[in-house]
Amino acid sequence: MASVLLVQNRAVADPAPSFSSSISSLDQATRTRMIGVTWFLNCPVSLDDLRAVTLTYWGLDATAHTGTLVVNRDAADGMVTVFRRLYDARFPISLMTPIEAFGGDDDASVAADNTSGFNCRNVAGTTHWSEHAYGRAVDINPCRNPYVVRGQVKIPHCRRFADRKAPVPGTIHDGDVVVKSFAAIGWGWGGHFRNSKDYQHFSASGR
Repeated sequence: MASVLLVQNRAVADPAPSFSSSISSLDQATRTRMIGVTWFLNCPVSLDDLRAVTLTYWGLDATAHTGTLVVNRDAADGMVTVFRRLYDARFPISLMTPIEAFGGDDDASVAADNTSGFNCRNVAGTTHWSEHAYGRAVDINPCRNPYVVRGQVKIPHCRRFADRKAPVPGTIHDGDVVVKSFAAIGWGWGGHFRNSKDYQHFSASGR
């Protein structure tokens, strides 16, 4: 059913489809794609702990698309809540596909500006598990919302987005609908980090 917009105080049908979502356990085909790519035997969560959240998102082309996030089962309902709010606000997302489509390569996913969740990997430059390895972190439009360390951005074509003053669709700013929507489910934003700025990153722990 189409939603309704107010245009000059007059109700008109919104041609965009309504938001939809589903949460499911990982099927065998998904598990097969993940094993040895984004999930390994030493990972801190089991495949049974993860859920595929399929949902509608608003694209940069101003049309509705369907994407999938893999997250911890205890984060799945929260993702539906957040992305419903982002869809209703028409916040644009470049791409949303599980990171095994990029061979588990975080840099390749960032370069494609791909919004993603679970990936069993360490925090860059450390031996500590990333919050993504627990399925309790999501990176949104990671190229246009880059990870900035000492003023540097790793992916060359994403460096121009370190300038947060430029009005670029799909960028995240303090106090906007994205930050507020994640805060409403208790998740923190990497844009609030002290020693670096991870503008793409949201997590349940705030790390």
